[in-house]
Amino acid sequence: DRSRYSAGPGREPSGIIEAICIGWFTAECVVRFIVSKNKCEFVKRPLNIIDLLAITPYYISVLMTVFTGENSQLQRAGVTLRVLRMMRIFWVIKLARHFIGLQTLGLTLKRCYREMVMLLVFICVAMAIFSALSQLLEHGLDLETSNKDFASIPAACWWVIISMTTVGYGDMYPITVPGRILGGVCVVSGIVLLALPITFIYHSFVQCYHELKFRSARYSRSLSAEFLN
Repeated sequence: DRSRYSAGPGREPSGIIEAICIGWFTAECVVRFIVSKNKCEFVKRPLNIIDLLAITPYYISVLMTVFTGENSQLQRAGVTLRVLRMMRIFWVIKLARHFIGLQTLGLTLKRCYREMVMLLVFICVAMAIFSALSQLLEHGLDLETSNKDFASIPAACWWVIISMTTVGYGDMYPITVPGRILGGVCVVSGIVLLALPITFIYHSFVQCYHELKFRSARYSRSLSAEFLN
């Protein structure tokens, strides 16, 4: 780790490829900022903010590597560099600029935020109820044969959420008959609660997809007409 973070991001082949990509992304952002008519509106756009978050960690990591060198702050700087380099995942979100599927997802979440909040409220209420009941049935009634996995309500919340979403990792499970019955009710309730708002989200997703597809086709036709003219 010491040699890795002290050598800098431009010494290895992967670092060279990364530097070229960062240079390309930086030039793209600078050119788009220069040619934009409204600079304030350009800075406020979500996709441009994502571009900035994807580019900035590279330059910060380079500066930190240069200034820390081999001193006692290198280990702490190495942790910071790892965190900053994880922010490169924002590069994937840059695909939303060119991929209609990600644009549809973002527009759907923007329009269905009330349904998303309602879904979270349903899950939180059910989690509070089932976690309290499961902790009581598995740990609170009989302390001698109690299930240690359900020692507290927050610990039982993990079991409730993986049961309601039908994931079921199997790392913790009820061992008493009332607890297993409650587990079945929890799974069925999770399926019903998750299905209620998802119908509205699905219809909104289809509508947003057709809308963006129509916009893209109309924009392509306008560009073709301008090119021919």
